[in-house]
Amino acid sequence: MGQLAGVAGAVLLACLAFAGRASAESVLAMATMPEEVGLSSDQLARIEAVTQKHIDSGVVPGAVMLVARRGKIAWYKSMGFRDRAAKDAMRQDAIFRIYSMTKPIVSVAAMMLVEEGRLQVSDPVAKYLPDIAHMKVGVEKLEAGKPVLELAEAAHVMTVQDLMRHTSGLIYGTRGTSLVNAAYTEARIGNRDVSTAEFVANLSKLPLRFSPGERWEYGVSTDVLGRVIEVIAGKTLGEFLSERVFAPLGMADTGFFVSPDKLGRAAQPWQIPGGPPITPRFDVAQKPRFESGGGGLVSTMDDYLRFALMLADGGEFGGRRLLGGKTIEFMTADHVGARPGRPPGLGFGLGFEVRTSVGDSGLPGSLGEYGWAGNAGTLFWIDPKEQVIAIYLVQVNDDVRIELRNQFRTMVQAAIIN
Repeated sequence: MGQLAGVAGAVLLACLAFAGRASAESVLAMATMPEEVGLSSDQLARIEAVTQKHIDSGVVPGAVMLVARRGKIAWYKSMGFRDRAAKDAMRQDAIFRIYSMTKPIVSVAAMMLVEEGRLQVSDPVAKYLPDIAHMKVGVEKLEAGKPVLELAEAAHVMTVQDLMRHTSGLIYGTRGTSLVNAAYTEARIGNRDVSTAEFVANLSKLPLRFSPGERWEYGVSTDVLGRVIEVIAGKTLGEFLSERVFAPLGMADTGFFVSPDKLGRAAQPWQIPGGPPITPRFDVAQKPRFESGGGGLVSTMDDYLRFALMLADGGEFGGRRLLGGKTIEFMTADHVGARPGRPPGLGFGLGFEVRTSVGDSGLPGSLGEYGWAGNAGTLFWIDPKEQVIAIYLVQVNDDVRIELRNQFRTMVQAAIIN
């Protein structure tokens, strides 16, 4: 009986894996072997082996990983558990919280409005969100040996470009210890129980961390951009994305929550026995009031590959054009320049990290490659020079996500052999 159950389970897993591959192959053809597109099978097998060690140790519950090159999928693996607590195996159509990999999608949506003449990246944000005009810069000073916060006029007006490249002065409260960071945390900025309009209203009562345009600092800028889209389009961000991005690209499983009929595909984090507490993750079954343009989407490998292919093909996918090629070129140029805040060799465009030099960064790569990552460990990048698209989907803790992403990125780069 046990052997029959094992065989049945193996057949079920094989069917699920085949279904995932068939879906992926409907998007992009599968190479007969990685060497067909200039990648090393041995090196890709090393990534699989390393990932299996992470699964065995409990650091990674499960993973879905893909590398495409020269117009074909070279390597596509699902490993471990979709839900380790339920002992449910990972599947290639698993739905992941992609967090900040939402930002490139929302940035594309904003640039669609630019192409339609309804928005300019040089526009003041206050043109669409008047409350933003009242925000002051928080300046810390010492009084009687204690830090106090004083408010000063911003030296520059916040523009849509500032939102898209994270030079707005808006921040994440949890990414620092300043009094401004504390104010964001206390105000519960990013709470999923408020509307996007209420989010902006609450945010506008807080201080900026610095004058817009002065430096790069990661924060809620793309959430504000999402509200700009809503005001211009006259509909919710979710509605606009569904109509203008997801439907044309066939991204059937991407949205701000997981519908009841798909909950059995949601990838879940895992509490490592004896390890740190699970980093809090939003409930994918709950439809939020706040549709976070900066980090609220869930998606699948198949869906995000469609989005990446559109970018890599200059704004077009499956005969449908979302953006012009020059717009993609503009978005994936470095818009930060010499401003402080970015790591050496890695600039930032309109929604994407952009490689500006090879030797200055601790990560290998090509000039002009671009992409971004998510809080639960997800990652994607596109390398136009090497014709590579790589996507890494996991749900891991904050304390390991950067190390895991950098390891994956470095090992994939090493797989390029010709």
